[in-house]
Amino acid sequence: MTITAERKDALIKEHGREAGDTGSPEVQVAILTERITNLTEHFKTHAKDNHSRRGLLMLVNKRRSLLDYLKKKDSGRYSEIIAKLGLRK
Repeated sequence: MTITAERKDALIKEHGREAGDTGSPEVQVAILTERITNLTEHFKTHAKDNHSRRGLLMLVNKRRSLLDYLKKKDSGRYSEIIAKLGLRK
């Protein structure tokens, strides 16, 4: 259910604004999206895992908050990360 260090580094390099950028909203949203995807796959086989479902809901809310912040501060970066991750239609 967690992501590997290699995958996390790849996400940081792909979505970071500069080398070693781990704090920007784009990187945080990308990492949260990866974790949400992994948990969604987990629930396909473990439908009654309600403890992890609570964690999933917290991750989704955190991602939503970061996206709202990014939309308020810089709508261009918001649109770019949404398109890159394929979150909205």
